[in-house]
Amino acid sequence: MLEHKRKKRFFTAPFLFLLIVVPAVLLALAFLAKKTIEDLPSISQLENYTPNLSTKIYDKDNSLIAELFTERRVLVPINEIPANLQNAFISIEDNDFYRHWGLSTKGIMRALSRIFLKMRVAEGGSTITQQLAKTIFLTPEKTLSRKIKEALLTIQLEKDYSKSEIMQFYVNQIYFGSGAYGAQAAARIYFNKDVQEINLAECAMLAAIPKSPNYYNPFKNAKAALTRRNLVLARMRQLGYITPQQEEEAAASPLPVKSENVKKDSGHYFVEFLRIMLEPKYGTNVLFNSGLSIYTTLDMQAQTAAEKSIEESLAQFDATRAKAFEKEGKEPIKVQGALVAIDIKTGAIRAMVGGRDFKETQFNRATQAKRQPGSSFKAFVYLAAIESGLNAATLLDDEPMIFVYNGAKWDLVSRDMTELENIAERVPEADLTDTMKVWTPVNYGNKYRGPVTLRTALALSINTCAVQTIMHVTPKAVIQCARKLGVTTPLSNSLALALGSSDVILQEMVSAYAVFGSGGVKTAPYVITKITDKDGKILEQNIPQQQEVLSPQTCYIMTNMLKSVVERGSGWYAKNLGRPCAGKTGTTNDYTDAWFIGYTPQLAAGVWVGYDDRSVSLGDNATGGAVACPIWTNFMKGALAGKPIVDFSQPDNIEWALIDPQTGLLALSKTPGAFLEAFIKGTAPTHYYNQALPEVKRQNLTIEEEGY
Repeated sequence: MLEHKRKKRFFTAPFLFLLIVVPAVLLALAFLAKKTIEDLPSISQLENYTPNLSTKIYDKDNSLIAELFTERRVLVPINEIPANLQNAFISIEDNDFYRHWGLSTKGIMRALSRIFLKMRVAEGGSTITQQLAKTIFLTPEKTLSRKIKEALLTIQLEKDYSKSEIMQFYVNQIYFGSGAYGAQAAARIYFNKDVQEINLAECAMLAAIPKSPNYYNPFKNAKAALTRRNLVLARMRQLGYITPQQEEEAAASPLPVKSENVKKDSGHYFVEFLRIMLEPKYGTNVLFNSGLSIYTTLDMQAQTAAEKSIEESLAQFDATRAKAFEKEGKEPIKVQGALVAIDIKTGAIRAMVGGRDFKETQFNRATQAKRQPGSSFKAFVYLAAIESGLNAATLLDDEPMIFVYNGAKWDLVSRDMTELENIAERVPEADLTDTMKVWTPVNYGNKYRGPVTLRTALALSINTCAVQTIMHVTPKAVIQCARKLGVTTPLSNSLALALGSSDVILQEMVSAYAVFGSGGVKTAPYVITKITDKDGKILEQNIPQQQEVLSPQTCYIMTNMLKSVVERGSGWYAKNLGRPCAGKTGTTNDYTDAWFIGYTPQLAAGVWVGYDDRSVSLGDNATGGAVACPIWTNFMKGALAGKPIVDFSQPDNIEWALIDPQTGLLALSKTPGAFLEAFIKGTAPTHYYNQALPEVKRQNLTIEEEGY
């Protein structure tokens, strides 16, 4: 009986608990541990681990101008990380860093007590190695499973890497606020220094931030940042890393101020142009996170001059134009502008402004906008004329023109405006006001001069002469010339093309004009010289892609004629540049677009001004010469400051002669040699112009008309 009772007691509830429940719990824990270990990321990843690195963009002089990043970061080796910065992190984050095996016993006990007291997993007790494990391999979730993984990874990190390597990973990985990841990026943002250059107070400030990057950010919360920085200094002194005197001196140092350390950004449209070009090629992740170095053609001297000239001139224009808007009862709107500058010899884009404020609109009016060029397109008309055998002395008739559309083409029916009444008898009344049926191209100011030379027609931008010229050479020939020089937009096969009726892109217009300055060599515009990866390996390298499309003689004639636009024509303001230059103005109907495209022997540039809304006029008399040319001139002054003043070089097979502008005939003295010598010296008397000889027709002939 007693034995039976003993057996019965042996199978009590506690015994059953130990026999069944405890093994089950142990099995469950074993399974959980196995599962957790299986889910752990491999520490071997760290061998090839590269944190997100920003892509750096450099100008033509290899100066950093911008970065592309999701995490702004630059890797620095441990020997370039100041000892004060390492000691500051150890003092405030993990004073037993060099003594523990990854986990701090005291820290673990504190964390466990918080779990039991608050009945939830809380942060606390993390060593530098634990923080590194969490930052690189894990998510920030606060769960028991994550804490177990963190502990296991920490032990493995300590086993596989030295303390110096762990510190290097840590300092390069953590977030410092203001978009800065890693100590180098943080030093640049907060102090405008490389990390090797920061002093004790700055080291303490950086070590103070990662605990709460937003709260301890000195740009956002100076009081809290100062308190924590000084706490870091106090801990460094307590642990013997610095002396009391060093602490006192560092604690007296002022905090960084954002406005003193962050310079105004420049070249936003240029950088965005790069991004749009490169992102499809390299992919977003590589472009923003792999540490590429992009070396560009941008000239910061020219870029700064471009942005300054655009904004100053257009701000002044807005102030003046606001009165007109108010008078019309309309809300004033902001005028827009764009500028592109290209190296004549290489095709390198030296400056680009796509608008006045990149934050307001990212639309690049220098490369994306298609607008009517007005008379700036006439350069291609007169190029076609020169190539057809005409020369600068060829006479054109500056007289009114009346065209009527016959259903297949435009017929020039009269050059006398008084004939319009007679024409009205033959044309239906409704067609007289229809520009698709009756067309009367007019000159600026409704002024007509009679016979003028080709040079004068271009210099004064005479519309009737341009139309007469395109009638002679055909619109098709003009289109071929524009295409040959790099204009790709659709061009209308019509007489109105001579007046710039077809939309073009500013960048293409500048590139086309650059061909004149280069002596006939078309160079594809480019913005990148080379791209390297984070290790310096060259991924791509660009050299100018060139093609000879015009003869040097033709280009010199065109340049000489376009110089007349500046010297005595619509581009007169450009004379203020004080160096040889050539160019052409452009103004569209109702003054909706103002252009100036011009060049020197070194640089070609173009300016467009207008409103994004094409229905809004710039105002009466807001011509390319009055609005765009001054911007171009002021830009060129800044861009070429310090550069030598040179003139366009004259090629072989160019002959000079003096022409009577009234007849287009040669004017020679009885002793031509003496006359030409006197003409070159500027001492030729008036009577030398009296005798006229038959007109010379030679393609390689440029005419100087000064003195008439």
